[in-house]
Amino acid sequence: MRCVIFDLDGTLADTSGDLIAAANHCFDRMGVAERLDPVTDAATAFRGGRAMLRLGLGRMGAVSEDEVDRWYPELLRAYGEAIDTHTRLYPGAVDAVEALRRAGYAVGICTNKPEGLAETLTARLGVRGLFASLVGADTLPTRKPDVAPYWAAVDGAGGRRDASLIVGDTETDRKTARAAARPCILVTFGPDGDAVRGLDPEGVIGHFGDLGNEVARLIG
Repeated sequence: MRCVIFDLDGTLADTSGDLIAAANHCFDRMGVAERLDPVTDAATAFRGGRAMLRLGLGRMGAVSEDEVDRWYPELLRAYGEAIDTHTRLYPGAVDAVEALRRAGYAVGICTNKPEGLAETLTARLGVRGLFASLVGADTLPTRKPDVAPYWAAVDGAGGRRDASLIVGDTETDRKTARAAARPCILVTFGPDGDAVRGLDPEGVIGHFGDLGNEVARLIG
């Protein structure tokens, strides 16, 4: 089957609020005053827990990888306990995925969120059943932009590698597509906005209502 693989954070769902809250929980436990902002620091949130810890610690002039490694498990624990308090699917996401399925496309998820957290979140959002595959950061020994997780998501969804594409929101997704020599559609409603056009993706959408036409243009 022709196949569309989606990133999760910043593409299907705005998860920044809950991610930022988990990082701020860590800073609170550290006994420091630094806090990340759920709006201005959203782009960092979508780059992962360690990136948020580095940002906050760096603002205090105390960033070290030992501290990042020390607090990362606590961040994941806090995030897992409040994973869907503020998280919302982007408008039109469900309708777009359902339309692809009706049109005969296989659909899956390839995310750099740990697999267990991604499974929990998609289940709580009520969309896990829409996706035939879900590959997370720790499903395989490597993560995006390495191509192996992307191929695993395509294969797991029952898709054809040579008729697949990835929908994402960051340079990581763009690099993954390049590694696979497959098209990439980037969304402009994530924190990077129209700046994603500078990554030269094969397609760009500003709303999920535009996805179907772009997918058809790129892989038929």
